[in-house]
Amino acid sequence: MTETHDDLKSTVKNLSPVRRELEIELSATETAKTYDEMVQEFSGRAKLPGFRPGKAPVAVVLQKFGHDIEHEVIDHLIPEVLHRALQLNGIRAVGVPSVENVSFEAGGPLKFKAVVETWPEFELPAYLGLKLKKRVPLVGEDEIDKTIEDLRRKQAEYVPVESRGIQNGDYVVALVQGRDLKTKRLLPAEKAIVLVGHERNDPAINEHLLGLRTAEEKAFEYAYPPDFQNKKFSGKTIAYTLKVQTVKEMIFPEVNDELAKHLGEFETLDALRAKIREELTVTKAQYALRETSQEAVQAVIGPAKIELPETMVEEEMESVLKNIASQLPRQGISREAAETIRARAREQAEQNLKEHLVIRKIAQAEGFEVTEADLDEEIKTIATSNGLPLARVMDTFQEEGRRDGLKSTLLARRTIDFLVSRAIME
Repeated sequence: MTETHDDLKSTVKNLSPVRRELEIELSATETAKTYDEMVQEFSGRAKLPGFRPGKAPVAVVLQKFGHDIEHEVIDHLIPEVLHRALQLNGIRAVGVPSVENVSFEAGGPLKFKAVVETWPEFELPAYLGLKLKKRVPLVGEDEIDKTIEDLRRKQAEYVPVESRGIQNGDYVVALVQGRDLKTKRLLPAEKAIVLVGHERNDPAINEHLLGLRTAEEKAFEYAYPPDFQNKKFSGKTIAYTLKVQTVKEMIFPEVNDELAKHLGEFETLDALRAKIREELTVTKAQYALRETSQEAVQAVIGPAKIELPETMVEEEMESVLKNIASQLPRQGISREAAETIRARAREQAEQNLKEHLVIRKIAQAEGFEVTEADLDEEIKTIATSNGLPLARVMDTFQEEGRRDGLKSTLLARRTIDFLVSRAIME
């Protein structure tokens, strides 16, 4: 396809559903205007022997800087000309175009080739009447019991222990001093706060605290295995001395009406259980809706044939990787694990982009829009639910991109809610 518009000629070739190759030519008449401007600019600032600044003849300036001027013309014109050619051909490019085969000499046209990526065009599969799994948010008695037990444990009192030795489950404060038997090096003394018996404790301390009483001391040696996870101690034998400073046990309240009254405005345990059931039902309903919404999106994406521009996949993948990296341990990971993570990040990036494209296309097909009033109302909701001043939250969403991001989120939510509302639950 060739498009000509006054002084600009462009030919477009489809390399793939998301890649276009443009051969572009800007007429010599148009390039001459920019060339003359560049000549004047160079003449005005050129410093040449025998001439005052800005007074050198054009011929001398061209002889000295002709090649540089041509490059300046190319650098100045290509972005502008490429933008015009894309508009002329109705192409919405993504990422950074690749430019090659540039040709320009003074007095002649500017010619070059550009390869750009675009968002794909695709047909929407049927999205009305999707068959989705019916999810009923049921709450079992065991879940209520577990919630009450968690609340009960949070109400525990820490009572000093004097009449017995240390047991698993006690909280202990002890002074610990170690010495490497091989190097004779003394390790720094530490005040350790230990939940006795916890699996993450140093096994040496865990084992030798049992049975001790407040103010008692103990000396012992412990040989760490070569594969011990803390490399500071792996394969070493350490001589320890420890002194117990305090021992406390957790005393839990009984599960009865008194516990219910202590936890809030509940006269009886049954009232507390009813409130917990209500809150768990709401939470489960929200979770069920999220699962159903994701199922609806997948049901549309699955049959859709969408080829993605590599530029955008790479960009989204880097965003996914940053999020993953923030959750990884600081000591690093193996090369094999890194490759696995990168592959999964790419899958997630492709999934994210397909969701975005499909949801946006459905929103367009249904004529959904998010107004400024909708945005303001959502910001009010965010402020209220987080207990923040409205003015402060409003200012936050005035930052670059934040309001547009919220708009995209609301549009996606509205579209997905529409899919679910028109689905058939089985």
